[in-house]
Amino acid sequence: MPLIRPADLVAEIDKRRFLKAASVVAVAGGLVLSPAIALAAKADKGEKADKSEKEPEVSPPEDLMREHGVLNRVLLVYEAAVRKFSANEDFDPAVITGAAEIVRDFIENYHEKSEEQAVFPRFKQAGKLVSLVDTLMTQHDAGRRVTAKILQAAPGSRKDGDERRQVVDGINAFIAMYRPHAAREDTDLFPLLRKIVSPHEYDAMAEDFEKKEHQMFGGDGFEMMVHRVASLEQQIGIADLNQFTPR
Repeated sequence: MPLIRPADLVAEIDKRRFLKAASVVAVAGGLVLSPAIALAAKADKGEKADKSEKEPEVSPPEDLMREHGVLNRVLLVYEAAVRKFSANEDFDPAVITGAAEIVRDFIENYHEKSEEQAVFPRFKQAGKLVSLVDTLMTQHDAGRRVTAKILQAAPGSRKDGDERRQVVDGINAFIAMYRPHAAREDTDLFPLLRKIVSPHEYDAMAEDFEKKEHQMFGGDGFEMMVHRVASLEQQIGIADLNQFTPR
């Protein structure tokens, strides 16, 4: 059996004491740090949950594009009315009046005014798409004239005659202009908006749109108009989306 020197024995004892002390510190540290880490993780998780639960803000282009969705549904009502006229099917022309009122109240007096006051001037100031903006402005004016004629002639359009022809001509002209009009705005104009304004302006526009919408309609104008156009779709028989599926 090898002889153990006193110095070696002391060193071994010191080593074991050090390892034992280190393990105690590690365990104690774990007991102290674990709750802190857990609380931090929980707080982080809660913060993320709160953020996810908040309703995301609607950006200016998204706001304008979904309003185009309302317009497109009105155009579908218009098209259904023209088909019924062509087939000599009787229906209440109040549907046409209701559709034209949505165009006047929501599209022309709110949506287009927002474009004319907040969007178009910024493109002109930036020297971007100026020719397109000029054309869009001209079409806004033309659309308002057509809508006024539709509203005037719609009540007498139930029977065949001059007022029906005015309504059909007005609807066809309106659709022919607004389909490409909205498409150009959605694909050429609105996607560029963020690049020509500051982040502050961009956020302020979204707030201004929402504020104006509440002032004009007493609440969420978009949701109100979706309900109104959905009612018209029911009345004229195009509410079931499945009917448009090719067989």
